[in-house]
Amino acid sequence: MRTNQLIPTVTSVDESSFGERIGLRLGDRIVSVNGTVPRDILEWYRLSDGQAVTIEVEREGDILDLHAERHTAEALGVSVSSAVFDRVQTCDNHCEFCFIYQLPKGMRRSLYLKDDDYRLSFLFGNFTTLTRFTEADLERAIDEHLSPLFVSVHATDPHTRAEMLRNERGGFSLRWLRQLLDAGIEVRAQIVMCPGVNDGEILADTLSSLLEDFPELSSVAVVPVGLSKHNTETRMRVHTQAESKALLLAVDSWQQVFMKTIGRRLVFAADEFYLNAGVSCPDLSSYEDLHMIEDGIGIASRFVNEFETGVGTNDISSGFFQAMDNPTAYIAAGNPAGDTGLRPIAVSVGLKHKHSKLASTPTKDAPPLLLCILTGGMSAPLLSALVEPFGRGHVVVVGVENEHFGGNTAVAGLLTGRDIRTTCEVMAANHGGPQREIHFLLPDVCLNGGVFLDGIRLEDLQKDFLIDVIPARGHVLRQAVLRFLEKAAARND
Repeated sequence: MRTNQLIPTVTSVDESSFGERIGLRLGDRIVSVNGTVPRDILEWYRLSDGQAVTIEVEREGDILDLHAERHTAEALGVSVSSAVFDRVQTCDNHCEFCFIYQLPKGMRRSLYLKDDDYRLSFLFGNFTTLTRFTEADLERAIDEHLSPLFVSVHATDPHTRAEMLRNERGGFSLRWLRQLLDAGIEVRAQIVMCPGVNDGEILADTLSSLLEDFPELSSVAVVPVGLSKHNTETRMRVHTQAESKALLLAVDSWQQVFMKTIGRRLVFAADEFYLNAGVSCPDLSSYEDLHMIEDGIGIASRFVNEFETGVGTNDISSGFFQAMDNPTAYIAAGNPAGDTGLRPIAVSVGLKHKHSKLASTPTKDAPPLLLCILTGGMSAPLLSALVEPFGRGHVVVVGVENEHFGGNTAVAGLLTGRDIRTTCEVMAANHGGPQREIHFLLPDVCLNGGVFLDGIRLEDLQKDFLIDVIPARGHVLRQAVLRFLEKAAARND
């Protein structure tokens, strides 16, 4: 039997579900299903999907066999405590651009997990380099059609790739791509662009190789390196405006090549490049099927479109770091793509905007109600331009400076409770008062179960400030602004 820490625990059982009928209870530890020890949540679902199901559980020190016949289309209705039961396949690369190496101490344990697991790539959209991929992994991925998978390419030249991953096996691990694509597995690729390392001629060589060797790739996302103030790698730096412009020109040129050759753009640049370069993001239609929106590709354009039209969907956006605390809740909703190295999941693109600039003296005729929209520093100018026509002095957008991570970290998904509190205090001191009520609006992407990345709870901030949380979607923000304006108008009447 496995050691206890590797046995998944039942965290919820839905009423009138098969799990309830078979007798599963909160806290039960899954030992086996139909005599087989499940390796991960994929196998747990597959084994428990049959008509006759026997589940061996450990309950209060006793081993029990639970058995029942499953009704047609009867939902399992059970969540368990982890996605992988036989230990996550950890990453043995040592990439100099890895954000996990740049995290401060004292954050949630799941944030420090450096995985290279193809199962988590399928389940949560994690990117795998395939350096630990094996024949057995390939066989399972094909047999169970684990698609799509998300693969970090960075460079196709073996020497450059091995150097970037700091792993000799990394030079040749892309060979698995050919077999996955031949088997009909959809693969979405990523290139983390490090200035002076894999840009310029190396990027051109990489995209040329992808076109020649892997034209079946679903998409290729080119994203900027993320650096915190804890970065110790001297070669790593942020892109200059000129470098961002050059990168965009290169991507645009290659999109034309791909269109002529395979009939689609294939490669896309992350939104950050456009705004760092001072260039407007492309129209939403330019992103085709938005395959890589969770990796910062087209988020700004979608957000603007939703805000302007008032139309959008409330689909779930999660990502691995959020989902690890309750993995099955997200898996049941579909197969959401997610973070890679703490990539943001929000409309967190734009220009640097410090909250210190907000410490101005309010005018005497300032309205009694003020809505303060909190967001990452990068997205503040973009959101400001959207809400200004609606605000009429009642609404402001505040870019929260990320002191916790520092560096070029300025996205809404990485805001911490302490930095948000500081911003709220500045706003309250300079724009509040007995005759003025300030309401704060916060995107849900910086919270996980009501807790910020630094461990501060939302309820602790709500004791001191009027804070509401909404999904980070354009149409939702528009609705929230309009509702607030109605409230403000009623207050004036």
